[in-house]
Amino acid sequence: MTSTNYKDYYAVLGVSRDVSPEELKRVYRRLARQYHPDVNPGNPAAEARFKEINEAYEVLSDPEKRRKYDQYGRYWQQVGDRAPGPEPQMDFDFDFGRYSNFEEFINELLGRMGAGPTTGRTGRYATNIPREAPISLTWAEAFRGTQKRVQIGSESFEVRIPPGARPGTKIRVRGHGPFQPYTGQREDLFLIAELPPHRFFQFDGTHLTAEVPITPDEAVLGAQIEVPTPDGPVTVSVPAGIRSGQVLRLRGKGWPQTTGGRGDLLLKIQIVPPKDLSTSERELYTKLASLRTFNPRTHLKGITL
Repeated sequence: MTSTNYKDYYAVLGVSRDVSPEELKRVYRRLARQYHPDVNPGNPAAEARFKEINEAYEVLSDPEKRRKYDQYGRYWQQVGDRAPGPEPQMDFDFDFGRYSNFEEFINELLGRMGAGPTTGRTGRYATNIPREAPISLTWAEAFRGTQKRVQIGSESFEVRIPPGARPGTKIRVRGHGPFQPYTGQREDLFLIAELPPHRFFQFDGTHLTAEVPITPDEAVLGAQIEVPTPDGPVTVSVPAGIRSGQVLRLRGKGWPQTTGGRGDLLLKIQIVPPKDLSTSERELYTKLASLRTFNPRTHLKGITL
């Protein structure tokens, strides 16, 4: 592919530039089935489309090719296939030793030529800006959303974090990513949300989960117990006869969803026997054991190899 027949492979497949490998594969398989020559015999337009789809997927499914394509656009193959040889002569006074990589050198070169955006603070041209960067959030910030000041390299800017960020959530910041030297444009920056471990809540897909301990008598008789939720404590009814591992679902008490609304909070019950018994408690448990008629191991009788 040369610069004169450049194709937007993302547009060819109808996907966004931040499409995941899994979604890319799913879209490719659907399009390949739709335009396969066996499904469209004697249809040259479908055959051409099939070849175009395969060409796009061949590039975007390869992490290294996709990286070059994203960074250099129509020139990605020239950069990737550049043959070794003498460096071109330039009428600029550069100290090459102060550049850590080729991209940083190109950014400075285009800056002197009057192309590309500046950082807005020092007048120097943006260099060494990543395409992705982590952003640390508290659970409260991630739950409610927040406005945070982010420092990326020498740049500092405000970012709005929408409610409902989870670990791994990508927040797009337009025009703050790496500088493309051949286009004079800044890519988008993606901030990857990071949350510290919580002492009660965990994520399970779009829902929140938590383990709730109860006593043996609460399990037998049932109880009203208070449990934390992201909105504050609520009272939950524990049904009589509940077992360890059973889950109580609090609908709409979980994490904010990107599609609107809230997920559920799933409470996994754990029956916890007391370790230290008072004399009276031990006497009552002993009496209860002597009166007990229930045997949970009846079904095990007669089992052999």
